[in-house]
Amino acid sequence: MKLRKVTAAATTAIVLSLTATACGGGDSDSGSGDKDKIKIGIKYDQPGLGLKEPGGSFSGFDVDVATYVAKELGYEADQIEWVETKSADRENALSRGDVKFIAATYSITDERKEKVDFAGPYLLAHQDLLVKADSDIKEGTDLNGKKLCSVTGSTSAQNVKAEIAPQAQLKQNGTYSECIAGLQSGAVDAVTTDDSILAGFASQDQYKGQFKLAGLKLSNENYGIGVKKGDTETVNKINEALEKMVSEKAWEKAVTDNFGPADYQNEPAPKIGQIVK
Repeated sequence: MKLRKVTAAATTAIVLSLTATACGGGDSDSGSGDKDKIKIGIKYDQPGLGLKEPGGSFSGFDVDVATYVAKELGYEADQIEWVETKSADRENALSRGDVKFIAATYSITDERKEKVDFAGPYLLAHQDLLVKADSDIKEGTDLNGKKLCSVTGSTSAQNVKAEIAPQAQLKQNGTYSECIAGLQSGAVDAVTTDDSILAGFASQDQYKGQFKLAGLKLSNENYGIGVKKGDTETVNKINEALEKMVSEKAWEKAVTDNFGPADYQNEPAPKIGQIVK
């Protein structure tokens, strides 16, 4: 009898302890620790689009779009986990489930649509040239005899040389930051890639007023939000969020906030599913 009484008492104590722990856990962990997270892929090194700031925060048009979309999906800003997704690994990151979606200057192409699904597009960009503010380069043919910079592996500069300015002198660097530094110093006369990327760099504080976009529209780049192949439900939800972002003028504000200092002449917000060839 004595042993039975001790056992019952011990059982009661355990139950009370567990109950107290459960109640206390909610009070002591009332922050974001228990919240669901959403992982979103972005670029970390593209000013104006997707940039990891020195203090650890993130900025850029893609970041603003992704944050708006995440909120429409039910996630607040502190529930977002930003994941760096470099261009070569975007399809793999989605197929592995590393991220829920990717907003990272991700141009919609037929080849990519075989591997991932896209929501959007949410921005129509164009290949362009960035030159100094006082440059006399106004047309692609003005690059003949000039030094043109792009990153190693990019086809942008080769396309310009092959189709527009055969006498342009190509210079390739490892990053666009190196190209921009070369443009500032006079080592090159122009930098080429998507106008949105160029505008992002030109909008940085240390470059404001020094550069301008030529406005040549050498190609059409339809930026979409990449989603795992077959996840139609998420694609539809993101498309609804993008339409709402445009209707509420939040899209235009994001364009102005991130590209305004470069006098970026953006295209109107594209209609969902409308791909400009």
